[in-house]
Amino acid sequence: MSDHTPLHFVTLLGSLRHGSFNAAIARALPGLAPEGVTIAPLGSIGDLPLYNADLQAGGFPAAVLAMAETIAKADGVIIVTPEYNYSVPGALKNALDWLSRLPAPPLAAKPVAIQSGSPGLIGGARAQYHLRQILVFLDAFVLNKPEVMVGQITNKVDPTSLELTDQATRDFIAAQLRAFAAFARRR
Repeated sequence: MSDHTPLHFVTLLGSLRHGSFNAAIARALPGLAPEGVTIAPLGSIGDLPLYNADLQAGGFPAAVLAMAETIAKADGVIIVTPEYNYSVPGALKNALDWLSRLPAPPLAAKPVAIQSGSPGLIGGARAQYHLRQILVFLDAFVLNKPEVMVGQITNKVDPTSLELTDQATRDFIAAQLRAFAAFARRR
């Protein structure tokens, strides 16, 4: 793939909360993308039922199939997630469980970048490390560096507009997106 080949990435948001700080990060991504890269959100993980093999036996839910098709068509996936209890949110794990059960799992051999934000100092690091373990099983190609873990995110998002306003954070995320574009072009 050429260094100038246009790329399209999708974001998988690990939060359901309307006022999510991680949603603020995800919303900022299209404006931070390097030239030649577009970024669009996937459907909500809240639209997926809880994984149940009996439900799967009756056919995959339409929301799962739609999400999988969108991922399959994308050049890469950016997972933006909070940390819940030192790990990934249950709704995100549920989405990944559904996606892993498909005959052609859409994350297999797919470039993936991870971003997280947290009111705490380490910015969701523990969730990212658990997510990396899950992505190994899914056979995804995960960008290792630079890692985006936005600590003290409450000081970096405008409480009224829910937009990511901290310029240093925006610049750092933009640098990861440039690295991710180069990574995806090498795949």
